[in-house]
Amino acid sequence: MPHTNIDPRTRSTAKHLRRDQTDAERKMWRLLRPFRDDGIPFRRQAPVGPYVIDFVWLRGKLAIEVDGGQHNEAAGAMRDATRTQWLES
Repeated sequence: MPHTNIDPRTRSTAKHLRRDQTDAERKMWRLLRPFRDDGIPFRRQAPVGPYVIDFVWLRGKLAIEVDGGQHNEAAGAMRDATRTQWLES
């Protein structure tokens, strides 16, 4: 059943990002995926509010971002800070 409170553009972006993972994201997913067997269902490229989080455990309120080079630029750092503030609230 679709989550109606998620913007269709955000959902579409998440699907695209799941198909086109970076090497670092693929490696991280290989590490996190086995936790599902222990009852910790991580999701990858999951829409959370207006953002798409690389890896998230919703019940545990844990978000993991695998940063690439775009996060080193001033605009990327500003977006990261805004997203972090929103998630922490």
